[in-house]
Amino acid sequence: MADVNQGSVLPGETTPPALDGLNATDSNGTDAVNATVAKFVATPEGTALAYGSLVFMALLPIFFGALRSVSCGKSKNSSDMPETITGRDAARFPIIASCTLFGLYLFFKIFSQEYINLLLSMYFFVLGILALSHTMSPFMNRIFPASIPIKQYQLLFTQGSGETKEEIVNYEFDTKDMICLVISTVVGVWYILKKHWIANNLFGLAFALNGVELLHLNNISTGCILLGGLFVYDVFWVFGTNVMVTVAKSFEAPIKLVFPQDLLEKGLGASQFAMLGLGDIVIPGIFIALLLRFDVSLKKNTRTYFHTSFLAYIFGLGLTIWVMHTFKHAQPALLYLVPACIGFPVVVALLKGELTEMFSWGNHPCWDWAGEGEETFPKPLLPGMCPRLIITMVTAEM
Repeated sequence: MADVNQGSVLPGETTPPALDGLNATDSNGTDAVNATVAKFVATPEGTALAYGSLVFMALLPIFFGALRSVSCGKSKNSSDMPETITGRDAARFPIIASCTLFGLYLFFKIFSQEYINLLLSMYFFVLGILALSHTMSPFMNRIFPASIPIKQYQLLFTQGSGETKEEIVNYEFDTKDMICLVISTVVGVWYILKKHWIANNLFGLAFALNGVELLHLNNISTGCILLGGLFVYDVFWVFGTNVMVTVAKSFEAPIKLVFPQDLLEKGLGASQFAMLGLGDIVIPGIFIALLLRFDVSLKKNTRTYFHTSFLAYIFGLGLTIWVMHTFKHAQPALLYLVPACIGFPVVVALLKGELTEMFSWGNHPCWDWAGEGEETFPKPLLPGMCPRLIITMVTAEM
């Protein structure tokens, strides 16, 4: 769900009627805040801990995902290749997201929520295992004992024969990757059985980091189109209707980060959560990662635009939380993040006289950013708007 929210419970847990979400409004636009506060009032310490932790967790996938996006084009695995978002993709994405959101709304109204969420849980169980395994892989490479033999494996699918043979999937993995897969499966089973908030966050962080790393905007203009379109999408579906709220409360999937506000009182069994949708991480994150690659392409040994946009994200997210607590109403975070993440770097470029260079750069899917050879142009897995783009971004924007 693309907003910042407080005072709710995880999907699958018992939810008293009065706790059906601080983020909800009724048909007359009356806030559900009073009923929520009557049941639970977070301490200042609990609130500060919860939102401080959410901000910290949001920064992790953006920072590390941006760094990993610089070199991901060098991977030999087709599944690790970045997927490029063009201007056409960016322009139509808010429409795709809106249709998907409204379609899910109708599904939850017509069909049993229990069976829909069962299918969604199994789907995200598989997707989460793969995402978490990919996230863990670089860390496993560093800590894996040298005394254990490493065996290499390859999963190859081709289409056709002879000169017309075409690779569909070419995935190389080894013993370390198998261990990552086993650990990720354990987390997945934990999430399916318990819906625990820590398991939810592990999957959520993995989804966000993979999104920032593997989804590449092809230039700054495309980033502005995407963020601008989702700015309107976010404001409309949060303030204009109850569709997003209904879907978010019915949708059982790790598409948000959560942290308990009553952790100090109840420990790991806490049940009153502040939350942040993955869309508020992935969408600005892929733009911040683009600016890091622009910094690297300048070859000035500075990361001015990355640092500027990173600080802008912190400012925008902090402003979102402040406004929410001031007005006692959940906020669409992109309302504040989009102007900050676009505006700050543009002002810096204007002051440095690099605005034209910024908007004319980045016409290729992926470059050899380290300058260690010729430019590389990885072949996308599928033409146009590819499945991982839809899976990662649409679900993150619920």
